[in-house]
Amino acid sequence: MIRSWMVIGAVAFLVALAANFFTKGDRRWFKRLRRPGWLTFEPLIPVIWTIIFICGAWSAYLVWEANPGANFTWLLMGFYLVLEVVTVAYTPVMFRTRSLKVGTIIGGTGAMIGLLLALTVLPISGWAALLLVPYLLWSPIGTYTTWAMMHLNPADI
Repeated sequence: MIRSWMVIGAVAFLVALAANFFTKGDRRWFKRLRRPGWLTFEPLIPVIWTIIFICGAWSAYLVWEANPGANFTWLLMGFYLVLEVVTVAYTPVMFRTRSLKVGTIIGGTGAMIGLLLALTVLPISGWAALLLVPYLLWSPIGTYTTWAMMHLNPADI
């Protein structure tokens, strides 16, 4: 029997794979950008996002298990999916448009969606809301970093 955590994990993993749709030229564009001097943690960003995605999937699992199959639960699963799609869109969309402004807008949008989702699931499961805290802490940091890079690279706004 396929368990709910397996489905949620598989969907989260498949959506996360979409972040890899960019070209070598896109990657070269990003690598040549100037970065703030305080951005010393850049090599840790993939690990940080992996942890955040695991926490998000676990949060979705807890919400699903609180009332499996209910219409509102399905709606919340869609809300989780929208959050992940917006989050994952950051890299390929910013790379393809070569626009740090677009990246900043996507990052800010994800932060707002994450906050709304956390507030929505809080009455259902405090643990599910708590598992979204890493996203709520990190997303604004990533958005601010992109905004700071925008000012260091005015040609790439």
